[in-house]
Amino acid sequence: MKIRKAVIPAAGLGTRLLPSTKAMPKEMLPIIDKPTIQYIIEEAVESGIKDIIIVTGKGKKSIEDHFDTSMLLEETLKNKGKITILKEMQSISQLANIHYIRQGVPNGLGHAIWCARNFIGNEPFAVLLGDTLIKDKKPCLKEMIRLFEECQSSIIGVKRVNESELSRYGIVDVMKGNESLLKVRNLVEKPDKGEAPSDLAIFGRYILTPKIFELLEKQERGVGNEIQLTDSLQTLLNYENVYAQIFEGKSYDIGEKLGYLKTIIEFAMEREDLKKDLVEFLKAIVIKKGTAPLE
Repeated sequence: MKIRKAVIPAAGLGTRLLPSTKAMPKEMLPIIDKPTIQYIIEEAVESGIKDIIIVTGKGKKSIEDHFDTSMLLEETLKNKGKITILKEMQSISQLANIHYIRQGVPNGLGHAIWCARNFIGNEPFAVLLGDTLIKDKKPCLKEMIRLFEECQSSIIGVKRVNESELSRYGIVDVMKGNESLLKVRNLVEKPDKGEAPSDLAIFGRYILTPKIFELLEKQERGVGNEIQLTDSLQTLLNYENVYAQIFEGKSYDIGEKLGYLKTIIEFAMEREDLKKDLVEFLKAIVIKKGTAPLE
């Protein structure tokens, strides 16, 4: 079977970025002049997916507004002769067939994905986390979809992380094998220090078979008193093979403050209209701070 649909969980409260996320969804925080979630939807579209469901929650209406048509804005841009930006605004509402469903209570990532079960039906699907950006020569998800067509099994996107970061992620233990696709032996959600089975962290991209919905429905609460997707993937190992793909591209976690700042700077450094002035500005700050004691 082919991957035709994607789920983007975007119902989290964004507590690590408060107070900015009190009224604004973290998925709508801008990376310069484009909200994070638009980059993620563009990755899905570039990977061949056109049907997307975004799982939202209270206070997330701005996500729907962003991908909707804005007749007043478009008419204003047209009247002012701003045709280039007008075309860009029109293209946003035409990116994909985007649907929405509410996660009534923030019960965790696993529950958010379970909320999309009726939209997905009995077919494999992709999951892209709403606060995780990945940049590579070709879309990370596109390569995962290609590999799924070979193995017809669930695939987890993973990356190698430092020992100090292991307790922040779900961690996978894999068997030796094909470097592009490693068979998963075990998964642990946010392990305590010294208990991680490997340095391979789950990072925001999945291809899942519909069996996962059955397991999520029965899943007991885990870390954080939430229904964890990692726990159900562990159970899935009893029924099906699950594989991990190590991606080599650059990943960005905009769900925490320092990661968000780094993301903005790196993206700005790739833009010809910003790079030169930004470099001069950063140099001036480094020189100034380098000659004065940190407060």
